[in-house]
Amino acid sequence: MANHLTPEELSKELGIERTEVIKLCVEEGVPIYQGKIDKTLFQAQLEAIGAAPQRH
Repeated sequence: MANHLTPEELSKELGIERTEVIKLCVEEGVPIYQGKIDKTLFQAQLEAIGAAPQRH
């Protein structure tokens, strides 16, 4: 599975709105490079701010 996803792909995969994905990237400094977001970095940032369940 690809690790760099578009906001739409990430939205579908994580079950959150596309606009929320972009908003979080802007607010938390997660880079969007050539229209794609690093899924691992995005998920780590979600966990860091307490917006996602912790992985075990």
